[in-house]
Amino acid sequence: MKSYRRIIKAIRKWFFTGVLSVKERLYLLVFIFLFLLLTWGGFLSIQQSHFGFSRIMDLHTWWLVWVVDILIIAIPFSIIFVRNYIIQQTAGYRTQIYDLKKKIDHNIELASRLKDNKEVFDSSTDHDRLASVLLDLGKNIRTARLREEEENYISKGKEQMSDLLRVHQVLSDLTPEVLKALIDYLGGIQGAFYLVEDGTLKRSSMYAYNRRRFEYDEFKIGKGLVGAAAYEKQIIYRTEIPAEYWSVTSGLLGEKKPKALLIIPLLQEEELQGVIEVAFLKESLENKHLSYAGEVAETIGQTIYNLKITARTEKLLQDSQELTKTLQQNEQQLKENAQEMLETQEELEKSNQMMEAQVQEVAHAQKRLEALLTNASEFISIYNENQELVFESPSVKRILGYDDDDQITGMDPDLLTPRGYRTINNLFQYLLETPGGEQTAQYTYLRKNGEKLFLETKGKNLLHDPAIRGVIFNTQDITERKRAEKEEQMKSRMQSLSENSPDMIMRVNMMGKLVYINPAVANFVGIPSSEIVKKRIHDLEIDERFVEYLENSLDDIKTEQDTIISEVKVSTDEGERIMEIKSIPELNDEGELESVLFVAHDMTDFKKIEADIKDKNKKISDSINYAQRIQSSLLPDTNYIQNYFPRSFIFYRPKDVVSGDFPWFLKKDGILYVAAVDCTGHGVPGALLSFIGYFLLNNIVSADPHLSAAEIMEQLHQEVRKALKQDQEGSRGRDGMDIAFCKIDPENQILDYCGAHRPLFLVREGELLEYQGTRKGIGGAPLPRKKEKEFENHVIDYQEGDKIFIFSDGLPDQLGGPERKKLQPRRVREALTMDPNYTMAHFARYFPKTFYDWMGNEKQVDDVLLIGIEL
Repeated sequence: MKSYRRIIKAIRKWFFTGVLSVKERLYLLVFIFLFLLLTWGGFLSIQQSHFGFSRIMDLHTWWLVWVVDILIIAIPFSIIFVRNYIIQQTAGYRTQIYDLKKKIDHNIELASRLKDNKEVFDSSTDHDRLASVLLDLGKNIRTARLREEEENYISKGKEQMSDLLRVHQVLSDLTPEVLKALIDYLGGIQGAFYLVEDGTLKRSSMYAYNRRRFEYDEFKIGKGLVGAAAYEKQIIYRTEIPAEYWSVTSGLLGEKKPKALLIIPLLQEEELQGVIEVAFLKESLENKHLSYAGEVAETIGQTIYNLKITARTEKLLQDSQELTKTLQQNEQQLKENAQEMLETQEELEKSNQMMEAQVQEVAHAQKRLEALLTNASEFISIYNENQELVFESPSVKRILGYDDDDQITGMDPDLLTPRGYRTINNLFQYLLETPGGEQTAQYTYLRKNGEKLFLETKGKNLLHDPAIRGVIFNTQDITERKRAEKEEQMKSRMQSLSENSPDMIMRVNMMGKLVYINPAVANFVGIPSSEIVKKRIHDLEIDERFVEYLENSLDDIKTEQDTIISEVKVSTDEGERIMEIKSIPELNDEGELESVLFVAHDMTDFKKIEADIKDKNKKISDSINYAQRIQSSLLPDTNYIQNYFPRSFIFYRPKDVVSGDFPWFLKKDGILYVAAVDCTGHGVPGALLSFIGYFLLNNIVSADPHLSAAEIMEQLHQEVRKALKQDQEGSRGRDGMDIAFCKIDPENQILDYCGAHRPLFLVREGELLEYQGTRKGIGGAPLPRKKEKEFENHVIDYQEGDKIFIFSDGLPDQLGGPERKKLQPRRVREALTMDPNYTMAHFARYFPKTFYDWMGNEKQVDDVLLIGIEL
């Protein structure tokens, strides 16, 4: 029954709702009824019956009549049904078209607002996917724009701060400028700059504070907000300002308290250098302000640290210059002492000449007095004009040590040195040519026992004197005088050096008594020299360690008689000092130990400088090792490449800890990219360039994987120039990189190759094919009036089993071998073609062994990189 009613309801809906008017419905029913009557009349005529209601009822006992009735009724109703259906579908389509047009207009309006960067809030997009996507796209665009604005804000601020930091080289000038620049850029209204001095934060500069703020010139670390930021080494950002915090006073604002506070610790490798405090009147700060403060803090901290190191170095240099000046003054004093000694020697010679003149007068007064001549301290010789001995006083035997049996007379050339013989001959010739003339000569002579004598002969030409009639020579032994003069000179020189030396010099006899000290010892002990001399070592009122060392050294030298050098720590009024003490044994003429000379040199400052240098070297080494760990973590190794090319290897040997050469590998959309890159230089400069090349290659390939190898190289060439500012007018920078770059399509077995000064070696069935790189490097300022070459792209249809090798110039340029020559690319080619059956595993072992054998004891001249891949 319910189904019947639903059918009737559907019929009424489809046939009578909104399709025909009431009049049209009436006409239709009349038409159907008349047509039925006509049909029934036809059937009755066939049966030859008269027309009547009963006959019509009887007629319907025939099934064909019912079929015809149903057809007569169904045909018009079917037509109405189809028409009604078409009308309803058309209306539905019109509604959908209208709704669709409305959505399109709405989305066009939404896109226009997004294009104009207007804020869009639309809650009618629940069933409109395109509108939802556009809204999400708008949000992403705004987020990206905000992020870009934030990055530009941070980058611009860092650049301005870097320029400011480079200008100033003195902390007192730097801190107010940095504080003002930071406040202006962040939009602050007050600030203070504190530096760490002796574990305390002391204010170096301030900006826009009232007088009450002068009460807080310094903070202990951990005390207050400033001290807390210094202790935690973290930025403190507060919008809830303590009640006791200072206020801002101005003619326009009156007196107001800050609404936001930013405290920035300045660090250098986790070491606190200072703190910057900035106050704001605005309610809160944006993320870009906090990010900028965090990034610029490290740069400022590093600059402060460098300026402190520079100031300390300048102080050490100034101290060194003052020490050098003092040494120069001491040297001048030594020269003056030497001049005085020469003057004294001249006076002594004059005195000797006077004495010799008196002796000569006595000799003339008492000529040929045998007793006097025999016992004289000199002997007299008279020679004729033919240089023949005429007379010789008896004292010659005693002085020279010969007797009559030795048959030694006069100027025997066998007993004179060649120089002494020439001296005597020259003296004799001079006297012969100068009648009445006098001259003195000194020379050496040999005693009978072989001992060398120093003789001084004074000659005078008395050939004209009838009492003499010859050339007379007065000769005396001056050996002891020479020795005494030499010892006196040495003592005077040592005395002068000792008196002016900053080192402590002490002479101690074998009984432990001090027999000599220089002024430096008196200054160290604090007692005049006259009160120290003759004291024993243990009587000195100084550090017991120093006294104990002197006594122990004295005992050791008594036993061993060897010089001892040790370092001893001594407490003084200036603190603990490190002394290097030399204990030198002094022997007498018989070789017996007579005394010990102690020379103590203050090594404290040297040790501190040495410790500072070791600490700096350690920090530099740690930084470079950390950079090497970062570089190693970024670069691919053999195991990584073997995930894509199982038969491959990388031979990589940096010259220093970090390298300017680096392997590069990337997979993008089924395409494999591999490169061997050689940056300008090696070590830290080369490593910095390698980071630039590594990330630029990643960005270029990731942005557009459809570029050819040559197009990638050209983009890299321009980006390196831009990164190093070589594209700016007047730039002369030539830094850059050489590269062998491969783009491998495994599906189509196609290899794109492009090289910048570097070749590609391809080995196919034992035959070597070489593809030369373009004679053009990556980066470098363009040369004026010279057109640059374009990178050449090699497209290679490779076969399975082909082997490719790309490498930097460090391998062929290595010096070594028996003739100390370069390894050269020729040997690389020969190694690749020596045997067609060699596998990549063989080459992975062969090249490192060949390189190390060739290098031998030579130093590595450059970074080495070789990549081998079997396709």
